Amino acid sequence: MKCLFHPQIIVSVIPVVHMAKVFVYGTLKEGQPNYFKMMDHKNGQAEFLAHARTVDRYPLVIATKHNIPFLLDVPGTGQRVHGEIYRVDQQMLEFLDKLKKCPRLYQRRLIRLEVQDGPGGGEHTLESGSCVEAFVYSTDTYEPEWLQKPTYENYEAYGDHGLHFVCREDRRPE
Repeated sequence: MKCLFHPQIIVSVIPVVHMAKVFVYGTLKEGQPNYFKMMDHKNGQAEFLAHARTVDRYPLVIATKHNIPFLLDVPGTGQRVHGEIYRVDQQMLEFLDKLKKCPRLYQRRLIRLEVQDGPGGGEHTLESGSCVEAFVYSTDTYEPEWLQKPTYENYEAYGDHGLHFVCREDRRPE
C-alpha cells in the first residue's frame, strides 16, 4: 500500500486596508474644535505622522459667518500653510469626504508637503525635510472677495485674528 502525502494548503485571507495620507490645516488639527472627530474610531482610523507645511503657497482664509478655514485652490499665492499629516483608512477618508461636503464645498486633491517633524520611530515615520504627497481638502468654489481676505500660515480656531470658529453645535438655524 502506497501512502501519498497531500500537503494541505492553508490560505489565510487578510483584508487589505487601503491607507491614505491626509493633510489637515484647520479645525481637524490637534487642539482644534474638530480634532476629536479624527480620533473617534467610529469614524475610522487616523494615525498622526508628522507636522508639515505646503511646498507651494496657498491662501488659507477664514470665511463665512461661521469663520470656517478654507484653503483656496490658488497655488502660488498666499503662504506656505502649516498643518498635520495623518495616515487614515478608507472609512475615515469617506467620513472626511462627508464632513467636508466633498466635492460640493471642498475638493479632495493631492498636494506636496515638506515634512517638519513627527513622533519618529514608527513604521510609517516620515523624515524631517522630506517631501511627500497627501490629500488635502481645498476649495475652488469660493466667493471672489475671499481672495482679498487676510491669509494665514497657521490656523487657530480662537487665534489672535478674532474670527472665532462657530462649532456646528453652536450654529443657529439659517
